Amino acid sequence: MTKLRLAIVGAGPAGIYAADILLKAERKFDVSIDLFEQLPAPYGLVRYGVAPDHPRIKGIITALREVLDRGDIRIFGNVRFGQDITLDDLKHHYNAVIFATGAIRDSDLDIPGIDAEGSYGAADFVSWFDGHPDVPREWPLDAQSVAVIGNGNVALDISRMLAKHADDLLPTEIPANVYEGLKASPVTDVHVFGRRGPANVKFTPLELRELGELNDVDTVVYDEDFDYDEASKDAIASNKQVMVIDRVLQSWRKRDSVNNAGGTASRRLHLHFFAKPLEVVKDADGRVAAFRWERTRSDGEGGVVGTGEIRELPIQAIYRAVGYFGSALPGVPFDERHGVIPNREGQALHPDSNQRVPGVYATGWIKRGPVGLIGHTKSDAMETIRHLINDQGSWWQPVDPSEDAIPALLASRGVLWTDLDGWHRLDNHEIDLGQPHGRARIKVVPRQEMVTISRD
Repeated sequence: MTKLRLAIVGAGPAGIYAADILLKAERKFDVSIDLFEQLPAPYGLVRYGVAPDHPRIKGIITALREVLDRGDIRIFGNVRFGQDITLDDLKHHYNAVIFATGAIRDSDLDIPGIDAEGSYGAADFVSWFDGHPDVPREWPLDAQSVAVIGNGNVALDISRMLAKHADDLLPTEIPANVYEGLKASPVTDVHVFGRRGPANVKFTPLELRELGELNDVDTVVYDEDFDYDEASKDAIASNKQVMVIDRVLQSWRKRDSVNNAGGTASRRLHLHFFAKPLEVVKDADGRVAAFRWERTRSDGEGGVVGTGEIRELPIQAIYRAVGYFGSALPGVPFDERHGVIPNREGQALHPDSNQRVPGVYATGWIKRGPVGLIGHTKSDAMETIRHLINDQGSWWQPVDPSEDAIPALLASRGVLWTDLDGWHRLDNHEIDLGQPHGRARIKVVPRQEMVTISRD
């Protein structure tokens, strides 16, 4: 029986779903899968890209854990592709590789002043409050008034984390250093700006509702943003999700806090629509001093046009949440414009000739860009796996496909890799840390400590 030795780089939902789908697929060959992850722990975006107060979304971990705990997929954590193991190594030991490395960098926002001190990317902030081991332990939270640019779920996530009182995060797995940082934050106002109107936002009703449930935080909306044109009215009438979003926003218009009047909370979270970013104004020391934008209006076709009205708001920090962007991988084709591996339905392509790259595949955000929710990666992985199965004739022919070869190779290079048993040890350790405090877990943040616990 033909044997397929497959490497998957990235142990987030995309990589784990791909492995699971292949193992369950109807096929005429035997499969052996090794999963490589640069972090000591698996689950990728679910562990390090979802706000800690989202237990329902983090429930996806349960399904991912069940896949890994079957024991038919090997994990090599704390292994960096391009450093600890290369594409040539994979060709030497496997028939094919699927890259599921996601998109972890912030997309650029090209406006004057965006490089000011006090200007941050959302992805970096998310990594900090989720306890990513490769970011600094401290975060500068010294602003009273903050602007967040973007109208997607990430924008609402970081706005909620900035506005929420730290004590209300204690039941979650928030790391101790993050709690202390947020506890000391002097923030009073968080302003969220989107260039289009309420009927054209990218966030989901669930994310929006959570803003209205924050303790001692008034959610502020502005009447001027709800003079809907016919296109917006049609969107509300024809799309259930847009209808629910409008219903939530309309209910907030009836509160005393509308237009910043009559609110009694110590903090406020403002939603500004029809706002096109123009400039981050710096003070004499190069720090964020204000945000300047142009008021827009609907163009009648679902888009917006400028009105020429310029507004400015004094702030001390600004976060751009305008999307994530993929990173190039050594030796692997990369589309610099879109931040993805160029591909046709998951089959990697040479960017110049558009010809197939034998043995190389992609799934998840590194395949399609940072769009869609976590659940969408399943259908994405199915498409890639279908091609992988049908491409048997163009697989690599490895020199040494033995399963003992990879541990020996990593050991020879001094790589302290972690495996599934190691993840169980770290998982149990974090749960034990949380128990005395009535918490689900307390994350271990330093990479070396994670590796030491995992390797016992």
